[in-house]
Order: sequence, then C-alpha cells, then structure tokens
Amino acid sequence: MPSWLPRAMVLALALYACFRLGSWAFDQLIGLLINVLISFFLALAIEPAVSLMAARGMRRGLATFLVFLGILVAGAGFVVLLGSMLAGQIVEMVEEFPKYLDSVINWVNQNFHTDLSRVEVQDSLLHSDWLQKYVQNSATGVLDVSTTVLGGLFRLLTIFLFSFYFAADGPRLRRGLCSVLPPARQAEVLRAWEIAVDKTGGYLYSRGLMALVSGIAHYVLLVFLGVPYAPALAIWVGLVSQFIPTIGTYLAGALPMLIAFTIAPWYALWVLGFVVVYQQFENYVLQPKLTARTVDIHPAVAFGSVIAGTALMGAVGALIAIPAVATLQAFLGAYVKRYDVTDDPRVHGRRRRRRGEPVFSGLRRAPGASGNDAEEDAEQLGASGARA
Repeated sequence: MPSWLPRAMVLALALYACFRLGSWAFDQLIGLLINVLISFFLALAIEPAVSLMAARGMRRGLATFLVFLGILVAGAGFVVLLGSMLAGQIVEMVEEFPKYLDSVINWVNQNFHTDLSRVEVQDSLLHSDWLQKYVQNSATGVLDVSTTVLGGLFRLLTIFLFSFYFAADGPRLRRGLCSVLPPARQAEVLRAWEIAVDKTGGYLYSRGLMALVSGIAHYVLLVFLGVPYAPALAIWVGLVSQFIPTIGTYLAGALPMLIAFTIAPWYALWVLGFVVVYQQFENYVLQPKLTARTVDIHPAVAFGSVIAGTALMGAVGALIAIPAVATLQAFLGAYVKRYDVTDDPRVHGRRRRRRGEPVFSGLRRAPGASGNDAEEDAEQLGASGARA
C-alpha cells in the first residue's frame, strides 16, 4: 500500500463528512437564511428614508424606529379595513342565506316538479354525515391553524428584528465588511451596496406611488358606483396591482368585481372595463415616467423574474425578485463594457436589400426573367475588391 493512500482516504472521508454536515446544517437553517435575506432587502428599502432623517440630526436608531412604526401602522390599518369588509360580507351572506335557499328550492320545485321545503333541507344538512365529519376535522385542525399563526407571527417578528439591526447599524456593518478587504475592493463593495440601495428603495417607492394613484382612481370609481367598502377595496387594488407585475391589476380587480356584482351585474362590467383601461394608462403613460429614474426593467423580464422567484422561494421570492434583478442589471451595467452599435438596417429591424432586388425577394423568379443578376453580382464583387 502506498504511504499516501491512508492519508488520502482519511481526507476523502473527512471532506465527505463535512459536506454531509454542511448539507444538514443548510437544510435546518434554510428558514433563518430566507428570513435574513428578506430582512436585508427590507433594510435596503428603508435605507434612503433612514439616512435622510439621520442626515438632519436624528439618531439612526430613532429614525429606524419611526420608519418601522409607520410601516406597522399602515399595515395594521389595511388589515383592519380588509378584515371589517370581509366580516361584513360574511355576516350579510349568513343573514341572507335563508332567502337564497328559499329561492333555490322554489326554482327546483318549479322546474323539476318536486315538493321540497326549507326545513327538510336544513334538517338533512344538519344531520348529514358529511357535515359532522367536516366539523370534527375542523375542530382537530384548530390547533394546527393556531400553530401556523403563531409561527407566522414569530417569523414576522424575526424579520423586523433583523431589518431593524441592518438599517440602524448599516454604517457599522459596512465598516466591518470593508475592514477585511483591501482598499481597492472596499470601493467596489461600497459601490455595489449603493446600487442595491438605490434600486431596491427606488422600486418600492415608485411602486408605492403608483399604488397610491391606482387606489385613488379605483376609489373614485367605486364611490361613484356606490360599491360598499370602497376604501378597503381601493387599498387592496392599489397594493396587489403594483407588487404583482403584469397580471396583478386583473387579480386585484376580481374582488371589487365580485362585490359590485352583488349590487348589480352591470356594475361588475363597469369595474372590469375601468380595470382594463387603467392598466393600459399605467403601462404606457404612468409607469414609464415614474420608473425611468429608479427601476427600468422590461415587462417580460419582470414577469419572468417573479415566476422564477416564486418557484424558488414562494411568495417571498415574488416580492424580492424584481429589486434583486434590478440590482443585478444595474451592477452589470456598471461593470460590463459596452461598444457602439454599427449603423446597420438590421439593427433597426429592417432587412438590407441589394440594389435591384425586389421587395418580395423570397418569391421564385421565372427562368430568364432577369438577365442582369450575374452582372450586378459581378459589379458588387468588383466594388468590394476595390475597397479591399
């Protein structure tokens, strides 16, 4: 046996053990790593506001606390408005359920010549095995729902805690990172950090402004039509339509359409038409002006990045996909060398035609239709040789 073979075997086993240990640790810590990533992007988003308040003499910790307090108040207000709307609709549906059941039973009796009554239908539903099993399963699932809610609250608290430290101690974090790098690399790291802050903050602020405009426009429409819960629905449309690109407007408009349909079917069509028209106005007029200086991403790239982020990390990936791609695009634009594009018609989407070539050059020519082709080719070849 060679003398180096035992050492090689021990080294291979040690490397394999380290690999398995690292894989196990990564699987156990994937949730924490995702929370830290979300916290980092949230800290980047609020960095401009915190830095502006700190530049005016306010302590950075207090400025971060005030920004987070505003976010929490806005989020709690939205949840309360949306919850009151849903609770009111559920109560109204429960109160009107006997009337709906009577209308359905009358329609069945008239069309199928049956003799059903609401009391019999209610008794059969209340004493059915399906309903009893559903109630039992729901009772056993209460603990699971409570555990999920508590886990979500703990995760939200973790994200806010890390985000607070990232934003409040941002300068210290950058100094600690740059202290282990040579001076040439420090400038590059700080430049990349600045690009990430500009793109992430610009994306969220531009989307917030467009959400405000969208919410106001839909609020005016809903108030004009007399749709209930117009403020909550307008906030819902504004947020969902802006933070889910391309199809977010249509997804957000489904809830106002449903509520408007309960008042009059024609109101739902009015809401649908307004959603379609506003989407075109936003895509071609509003969005180019607001995102020209912040995040300029092609709609196809934005939609693809959201799909990729959703496939990788779910809803969290969908939220941070666009600012991550915008940061990467700006980073590559700052470091990738670009050249002047040649003045060729094909660059502008036009095909370069030779002299005397017809527009429909793909059509087959009849034999002997043109006897000057060889002469033209010879002239062009001679001209090319002369230039050479």
